[in-house]
Amino acid sequence: MDTKEVLNQVKSDRIQFVELWFVDILGQLKTITITPDELEKALDEGIGFDGSSIEGFARIFESDLIVRPEPETYLVLPWAKEPTVRFLCSIYTPEGNFYDSDSRYILKRYLQKIARSGYTMNVGPELEYFYFKNPESPGLLDQATYFDFIPADIGSGVRNETVSMCTKMGMKVEAAHHEVAPSQHEIDIRYADALKMADMMVTLKILIKQVAASHGIYATFMPKPLFGQNGSGLHIHQSLFKNGKNAFFDPKDPNYLSQTAKSYIAGVLKYIREITSVCNQWVNSYKRLVPGFEAPVYISWGRKNRSALVRVPIYKPGKESASRIELRSPDPACNIYLAFTVILAAGYAGIEEKLKLSAPVETNIYEMHQEEKSRNNIETLPGSLIEAIHETEKSTLVREALGEHIFTKFIENKKIEWDNYRIRVSQYEIENYFPVL
Repeated sequence: MDTKEVLNQVKSDRIQFVELWFVDILGQLKTITITPDELEKALDEGIGFDGSSIEGFARIFESDLIVRPEPETYLVLPWAKEPTVRFLCSIYTPEGNFYDSDSRYILKRYLQKIARSGYTMNVGPELEYFYFKNPESPGLLDQATYFDFIPADIGSGVRNETVSMCTKMGMKVEAAHHEVAPSQHEIDIRYADALKMADMMVTLKILIKQVAASHGIYATFMPKPLFGQNGSGLHIHQSLFKNGKNAFFDPKDPNYLSQTAKSYIAGVLKYIREITSVCNQWVNSYKRLVPGFEAPVYISWGRKNRSALVRVPIYKPGKESASRIELRSPDPACNIYLAFTVILAAGYAGIEEKLKLSAPVETNIYEMHQEEKSRNNIETLPGSLIEAIHETEKSTLVREALGEHIFTKFIENKKIEWDNYRIRVSQYEIENYFPVL
């Protein structure tokens, strides 16, 4: 829509409030609310704001920034009490240039890079999360497990209401179900262009929290809220298309994988340690990435193997549109724009470098002896945030994909988080050391 069409749609929908959405470098949603009277100015000129107040944005002496709504992201919010529309926004400098700390722009820029070679990226995430009784402590709503049906279960009812709202908002839900851990759920959105999907994931996470809050419960995307239970992942299904064809598909290959797909997987495997801090950006993320809880730890790929980092789903063998890969390590608390960017950068580097893909691993890697892992050259993901940050800090690939500003600010922020974490005395230490030392 152009400006005139947007304004006409606002009148038709009787909009009372306009929310301008963008995220900081950690992926946390920020919003500026305006009235419809100010929308034309926002679309044409943008709205000024203080960038120095946003994590990872401008320094004090360069704080003036412009937020401008993108017309194609027009979406009426079904949970709002008054008719409200939201726009995802781009951030600009006062001189009218794209702002290099805008996560959405960073993803858009990389998609433009692969478009010059004729590629587009499709993404279909599986979003896992928990419902708890309140935000103060993880009080369980159920003791169910994978795919369980629980009569009169409030969590399932809230999830179904969320799915219904997704439909109203134009998000096509392929499946929704209870996950493995108690109080854990999953919603899968049908694949879409990477930028559109990133916008949808930002919206879906807010929708999940809003619907939960309306029922007096709390939804969280914390990767590992419960000790001894599975954490929440964000399994990212992805494929590249070229000239309207799935570039990952080869009908003559035993796994229906083209050489492009194989090189892409090889790139992801080669660079995964460097990009892990962006896909798993919190201290808590590494409580999930441990053996025995379905989260991948070992750097490998397979077809049926759910202990592998990258899996090639075979639900519909030989169907071109279904040919894709699934990266299983990211979690739902990441900045989705930056995560998509670095994953794409890793895979695309594999294509550019014409990397050869190693043999698949189809046995349970958790049960392998260390000698067998060594024979198969199976490495592990970083075991902590600081280890992951040190890998990223050395990465030319991540620096180039994110740009100098976000790269530097992200690492600075994560080092501060690690320092704040490591100096805390935990309940574990009190319970285990205090009585005997």
